[in-house]
Amino acid sequence: MFQAIVDTGSFTRAGEKLYVSQSAISRQIKLLEEELGDQVFKRIHRKIYLTPTGEVLLHYTRKIFNEMRLMTSEISDLTHLRRGYLRLAGGMSICTYLFPALVKEYQQRYPNVELTIATGTNDEILRLLKTNQVDLALLSLPFQDEDLEIHPALTEEMVLVMEEQHPLSTRDRITFKDLTPYTFIHFERGSNTRKLLDEIFQEEKIHFSNNMELENVEITKPLVEIGLGISIIPHPAVVKDGKNKSLCYRRIQGRRIYRELGWVSLKSDYTIRALKQLLGLFEEMKDQLTPSGRAPDHIQ
Repeated sequence: MFQAIVDTGSFTRAGEKLYVSQSAISRQIKLLEEELGDQVFKRIHRKIYLTPTGEVLLHYTRKIFNEMRLMTSEISDLTHLRRGYLRLAGGMSICTYLFPALVKEYQQRYPNVELTIATGTNDEILRLLKTNQVDLALLSLPFQDEDLEIHPALTEEMVLVMEEQHPLSTRDRITFKDLTPYTFIHFERGSNTRKLLDEIFQEEKIHFSNNMELENVEITKPLVEIGLGISIIPHPAVVKDGKNKSLCYRRIQGRRIYRELGWVSLKSDYTIRALKQLLGLFEEMKDQLTPSGRAPDHIQ
């Protein structure tokens, strides 16, 4: 009301501008002057002028209205993704073969959204989520945590991998028993993929005499390529660069192995728009991102 009186030069016209009565304007200005302990207007020959207190008040009301305009503009930018940020996380293999195309398309659509990506083990990423250092992560399932919200994302087939000259590579059929003479490279202990494979090995009564344990698929593949062991890894990780001539991959007879991936975030009554848009884009691009999520039928 004070600003409107300054803009119009009249209590009456200020009331008309704000759609309130002149008496309501006068009453509120009187309350304002009582709160400030001084008059903000003086009347000389039916004209209204600012007092020294009114001049100080006007200086700050201009700042306040300018800050409000900036605030409205910034909120509009956020809601329309003209600015913002999003902090993603995923395991090394996910960051390597799944995130690049997704992130590229996202940044083309929303170039002013600051996007950061972290990688690590499931436990490390869960810690980042719970300390609000990451907004969204793509992790292997299952796990339960009352603080986290989990949305299933996709299913990946796991395949046996070996070097192309490996003795198993020439076999038409490979059983679980055929794996035991060779060094097996495991996922890190405690990861959901490791738990899945350990359960399968236990059910199949498989025990390896030689074992290695590595943190992620991207470290495992080079060791398999030079013949230091065999492993079971997601099919998309084998073929992400097109036909991989260094690795040979096969299904194991009698059992197809799949792992589930899911988007994980902290439970909240508010979801940032940048996160919502990324999840929507992922659903839109899912077939394109994971055309090889399941191994082709021709492999044994």
